[in-house]
Amino acid sequence: MGFFDRLKQGLSKTKKNFVEKVETIFSGRAIDAETLEELEETLILSDIGGNNAAEIVGHLQEKVDRGEMKDSFLVKDFLKKEMTQMLGTPQPLVVFGERPFVILTVGVNGAGKTTTIGKLAARLRDQGHSVLLAAGDTFRAAAIEQLEIWADRAGAQLVKHQSGSDPSAVIFDAVEAARARGVDVVIIDTAGRLHTKNSLMEELKKIKRVCGKAMPGSPHEVLLVIDATNGQNALRQAEMFNEAVGITGIALTKLDGTAKGGIVFAIKKDLNIPVKLIGVGEGVDDLQDFVPLEFVRALFE
Repeated sequence: MGFFDRLKQGLSKTKKNFVEKVETIFSGRAIDAETLEELEETLILSDIGGNNAAEIVGHLQEKVDRGEMKDSFLVKDFLKKEMTQMLGTPQPLVVFGERPFVILTVGVNGAGKTTTIGKLAARLRDQGHSVLLAAGDTFRAAAIEQLEIWADRAGAQLVKHQSGSDPSAVIFDAVEAARARGVDVVIIDTAGRLHTKNSLMEELKKIKRVCGKAMPGSPHEVLLVIDATNGQNALRQAEMFNEAVGITGIALTKLDGTAKGGIVFAIKKDLNIPVKLIGVGEGVDDLQDFVPLEFVRALFE
């Protein structure tokens, strides 16, 4: 099965929650105040966000007023265009500039951070890059072991310290080692214990500073890993991490397990942070570039 088919399958819950409801709303009914209100409600329940839902419905109302939307069966095509526009152009994660290219990955525990790092490492290795993983989540021994397994699997190097050691020291050593060995990409794993919010955010700020000392201009990418099943909560996480360390891109995992795929629109529109990677399964190749046009197509087909 190709990735587009897996994406279609992965978005089936979101589709059921959204597209099928839209079809039901306009089935044999006119576009009027009542159906527009129902559409707005459906958009909000799909986690697209209140403002975005109001904007889409507002644009539809304008078309109706101008007499450009006489038939309700045209609503789906309108939504497709509107939603693709909302997501903008693809902004894939690209390795550029001086080596090593440093990717700092952040996110709460359970979002699939370590797995995403492993899959990303495998992907970059397939593209011909040498990769080094930095085990910066020193609070969980399991995180270091998990990263070690992924490093083996992906054919990547690994820098780790003992469990409980200072994460910043691990990161400094990892970036230094990558520079000395001429490695192309460093991917840093970090802790994600949200119950101690302030200390976690302070620690991430410190890690970011340490990256810059070890390799001026780094990190070149601050990638936030978000679990799509969290819906609106994911948006709050993005706001928090962005405030602390300035997120440059998002990897959205577990899209196959949720009816809340609409969160993609809320993240892009409300925070203007591009979704760069999406995960729709457990396999190594289930982490792919986020292509807005394909995403919307998969949602509606």
